[in-house]
Amino acid sequence: MTSTSRPSRGPRQRLSEDQRRQQIMAAAIREVADRGYEGASLTRIAARADVAKGLVWRYFSGKDDLMESTAKATMETMRRQIVDALDLDQPVPDIIRAALPLAASQIVTHRDELIALNRIVHNLHRPGGTERVVNDFYEETYRGQEELFRRGQAEGSLRDFDTRVMAVTYQGSIDTMLAYLEDHPDVDPRDYASQLAEILLSGMQAGN
Repeated sequence: MTSTSRPSRGPRQRLSEDQRRQQIMAAAIREVADRGYEGASLTRIAARADVAKGLVWRYFSGKDDLMESTAKATMETMRRQIVDALDLDQPVPDIIRAALPLAASQIVTHRDELIALNRIVHNLHRPGGTERVVNDFYEETYRGQEELFRRGQAEGSLRDFDTRVMAVTYQGSIDTMLAYLEDHPDVDPRDYASQLAEILLSGMQAGN
């Protein structure tokens, strides 16, 4: 008689606390991308992560905490991937020309992450109604962009302007681009981003 017992999978790999958190947050991204913010449940997130539901509660105080942590970690990871791919020794206009296509390509390489982030940040609010995730993240983003723009002004490649106003305008253009590309998958992301970069630089560069 042939045995019907299943072969042993061997001992499960023991993950660190940080690795387990990352595993749960990755599952949360997939769940929100598939089912939306309201439809996402901790039970299904635990199942996707292949962990007991109680383990989710061990690392996160509840759904809002998990979603906020997931959004912030995902935003930072995606931003870091763009920065790491750039040659920051180039003149600032060339950095901008390279950065925008990299950001646009994320609609292809990180589509689930972008869809989930959009749903999380528009559903997760502080008691007063302000968005919990976006404000802190964008403040850090604006500061980094202001530093880049000031460097461009110092090197003479960018004209004099209010760097905070430009940072808000620049980031707003990126967000609008990503939303448009999500709704129009027939549009070439890199071509769109390259044209947007030239439009923005027409208002930034010295001598224009």
